[in-house]
Amino acid sequence: MDNTTLSYMELVLMASLPVQLVMLILVLASVTSLAMILERRAVLRRAKAQATRFEALFWGGELSLGDLYRSLNTSKESRDLGGTANIFMAGFREFARLKKDPAIEPRSVVEAAHRSMQVTLSRELDALENHLSFLATVGSTSPYIGLFGTVWGIMTSFQALTGVKQATLAMVAPGIAEALIATAMGLVAAIPAVIAYNHFSNDVERLSNRYEDFLDEFTTILQRHAHI
Repeated sequence: MDNTTLSYMELVLMASLPVQLVMLILVLASVTSLAMILERRAVLRRAKAQATRFEALFWGGELSLGDLYRSLNTSKESRDLGGTANIFMAGFREFARLKKDPAIEPRSVVEAAHRSMQVTLSRELDALENHLSFLATVGSTSPYIGLFGTVWGIMTSFQALTGVKQATLAMVAPGIAEALIATAMGLVAAIPAVIAYNHFSNDVERLSNRYEDFLDEFTTILQRHAHI
């Protein structure tokens, strides 16, 4: 195994400069995407758990809307309840502020609260989608970057045959090896990024649906309270 590892290292070190640059780019892309995969995984898991906790608290009925808002507004608990709690806080804050003015119609109060929640929803989704575009870029471009190294390695192999009357495997082997390694590294960088991007996109879509469902249900509740 040590000899095999050493031979791979020798191939990388002996590769032409363009192929070495391709390999370096792919290694950096792979390491960076792995770090982002682990970070996004933790963020999305936390967001799902936070949504579940807040929904249980909200629909539990133990506190009125005002008491729940004041409880979250005066404690650090809202930071641990994530996107759904932030949507609730934004909507109820705007609702309570405008409802104090008797000159504003109840319908306008609810519409303003709904707009405030929509803005907060967009911010929450932007935060959840952070780094996903990078994973998509790595997944879509890494094979082509590896392909560039492949083409260059094959060109190197053909150049080794220039002026040679009798070709041997030893003449073309280094260039072909460069090409194969560059291809493999491109796939190694791309495949995890594509899998993670698809998985995380699905998680974000599910969370978006949960947030939107809560927003609509809470808007209906505010409509009833607006006429009280």
